[in-house]
Amino acid sequence: MSAGLNLAQLDAVNHLAGPSLVLAGAGSGKTRVITHKIARLIQAGLAADRIAAITFTNKAAAEMRERAGQLVGRDARKVLICTFHALGVRLLREDGQVLGLKPQFSILDTDDITSLLKDCGGTTDANTARAWQWTISAWKGAGMSAADAIRQAKDESERQTAAIMARYEERLTAYQSVDFDDLIRLPLKLLGEHAEVREKWQKKLGHVLVDEYQDTNATQYELLKLLVGERARFTAVGDDDQSIYGWRGATLDNLKKLPIDFPQLRVIKLEQNYRSTSAILRAANNVIGPNPKLFPKTLWSDLGEGEPVRVVAADNEEHEAERAVARLQSLRASSPHKEWRDFAILYRANHMARSFEQALRRAQIPYKVSGGQSFFDKAEIRDLCAWLRLLVNNNDDPAFLRSATTPKRGIGHTTLGQLGTFATQYKLSLFEALFSHSLPSAVNARAITTLHEFGRAVNDLEYRARHTVGHEAARAFLTEWLKDIGYEQHLYDSEDNEKIAAARWTNVLDFCDWVAGRCGGQIADEAGAQVETERKSLLEVVQTIALISTLSEREQDQNVVTLSTLHASKGLEWPHVVLVGVNEGLLPFKTDDADSDLSAELLAQRVQEERRLMYVGITRAQRTLAVSWLKRRKKGRESVPGTPSRFIQEMALDQATVKEDPREKLRALRAEFAQRATAAPPNPA
Repeated sequence: MSAGLNLAQLDAVNHLAGPSLVLAGAGSGKTRVITHKIARLIQAGLAADRIAAITFTNKAAAEMRERAGQLVGRDARKVLICTFHALGVRLLREDGQVLGLKPQFSILDTDDITSLLKDCGGTTDANTARAWQWTISAWKGAGMSAADAIRQAKDESERQTAAIMARYEERLTAYQSVDFDDLIRLPLKLLGEHAEVREKWQKKLGHVLVDEYQDTNATQYELLKLLVGERARFTAVGDDDQSIYGWRGATLDNLKKLPIDFPQLRVIKLEQNYRSTSAILRAANNVIGPNPKLFPKTLWSDLGEGEPVRVVAADNEEHEAERAVARLQSLRASSPHKEWRDFAILYRANHMARSFEQALRRAQIPYKVSGGQSFFDKAEIRDLCAWLRLLVNNNDDPAFLRSATTPKRGIGHTTLGQLGTFATQYKLSLFEALFSHSLPSAVNARAITTLHEFGRAVNDLEYRARHTVGHEAARAFLTEWLKDIGYEQHLYDSEDNEKIAAARWTNVLDFCDWVAGRCGGQIADEAGAQVETERKSLLEVVQTIALISTLSEREQDQNVVTLSTLHASKGLEWPHVVLVGVNEGLLPFKTDDADSDLSAELLAQRVQEERRLMYVGITRAQRTLAVSWLKRRKKGRESVPGTPSRFIQEMALDQATVKEDPREKLRALRAEFAQRATAAPPNPA
């Protein structure tokens, strides 16, 4: 079961007794370590359903689940492998009643939150509401409530935002709804304030593994501490050199705190890289060198020296794009085995993609822009999700408003306004207000008839969805439902272009197939064979939809060049990478107005994070890496002189090549781990 693991990986896999921090350098096999450790824990006698592996994306969780399945078979299905937010949902669905949450609470999406905040703040400007949303999200990520924010407000602007947050929290409570930040904050409150729930989950989880630990924020760390308790059976896997999400709350303080909060912590470094050549790793090690080190490490590889890292100076953005495309064409022509999927162009900000898209189109090279619109962000999918959310939680007012008006059914804004005023007056949800005996005092009889028809339709759908179990039944239900509400006709009526309407209808059918497939029963596997999976009711499946950001499970591996921001590229790799726009002001990124107000310490921290971003970009490359900078670059509507980024000089490409003998490194590692390899690990149960 441990075949193919190096000595450091074996050490990480076999340490079962207490807490461990696995510092997994880029390309060092961290997912392999996590999945082998799951297998090792089961082999040592820990029940599979007492193991939790937590990561940050649905895609990473799906990959981990698949690879664990290859090692331990059917037992992998019992392991709780999920994102932090999915774990939060599990905690709140099971035990959220003590916080006043019904099991069927709704999870609001970004559009719903923006609309709510516009209402709470008395504005029609979406940008203003989004600014409030960012601030409130940051406060929640730091574990603050509205009351905390009001107490700690530094100026009038923060006091105003804190007051809006208080009204926003009241609305969430009334609607039996949460936002994504609540999926961490509320479980933390649940475990922190209710000992019986905390003890239940600590007993339930015998070992917790956390992937991408460097990306955790303050509340996620506190949640981890409450989950593992004094026994501290956990494995944190991460890399301080790849911490690039400080702007959304991730903090390296969580790495600093671990040895303090858990003195018995075992730190294990994974430094052998299985991805990149020595030339690429040397550039990466040199770049990250100036950053302060929590746990010093140096990546090394036995894949050989490889091609030198190239630095290219381009006249402007168009010239840079032309040279990048020419490089792709030249590399592909040099070998019949190279495909377009082997290439990636990486940049600091989304707006930089445009010139590369134009150059690739001119060259007739297929490409995709990573991080484009999510399937679930499409209007037609949001429409259907609103209907399904309303079936699960009748108190979800944002879902009610969207469902009642899409497709149109004679319920106008005047009627909805009157219903909303009435519901607010009597502290009811919009759906509850529908059937109030006092409603005729606020809404005319004709409108009430239409509202009642809608309410009865929702109740009927909810009843049928609750009793619709399995793939085929769910497919039939969804097909009939779309026909009943006339959704296909609605799409064609709302689009001037029939091809666009047809494409949107195809998205709807894909969505319904995907939802039905999750209801289980007899499903065809990849080989076409029929397999039996756990049957769920349609209502059970609907409860999980708000957590899923993309249909990544259904995406095919396309033979196209990838254009991606550096942030979106983390966790991915390509044989050939072109890292573009590596200029001062772009990477490291600098906004003159915002940066002028920062202290020297904060400026230094920002540059350190930008340096880690450059390090991430370099370590995406397996075989070749080219780095380009602009002699002149666009700044607003002007063209200004460009300066190569300090990171190019820090790569030290002009230094004499020092070749490290991997055999010497292996001999040193064997000596270090000789004693540990012979020690029998204690029972984890």
